[in-house]
Amino acid sequence: MSLTPFIRLPLTDLTGCLINHQTYDKCGQFEMKMMDCLEAYGLERGKQKCADLIGDFQECVGMQKQLLRFHAMRNERYKQWLMGERKKDELFAEPPRVDAY
Repeated sequence: MSLTPFIRLPLTDLTGCLINHQTYDKCGQFEMKMMDCLEAYGLERGKQKCADLIGDFQECVGMQKQLLRFHAMRNERYKQWLMGERKKDELFAEPPRVDAY
C-alpha cells in the first residue's frame, strides 16, 4: 500500500489531486477519515491502527459485499424456481410504481 507515486515528478505533483474520491458523495467521507488516520499514525503503523477505516473505504469503492449479497439472493431465487416453489413469472418481485420515488 503506497500513498506516494513510484517516481516523483512535477507532473505527478500537478495531477496527484485528480485521482481521489472527494468529488463523489458516496466514498468521499470514507476516504477522508482513512487518510486522516493514516496521516496521524503513518503508513506502516496505520495499516494496523486504521484497518477498519481502510476496509470501509475499500468496500465503498469495490462494493464486494453488496455484489456477493446480490448474487446470493439471485441464486436463492433461481434455486426456489428450480424446486418449484416459485413460478417463472414470480422469479423477481414486482417493480415499484414509476412515481414511487
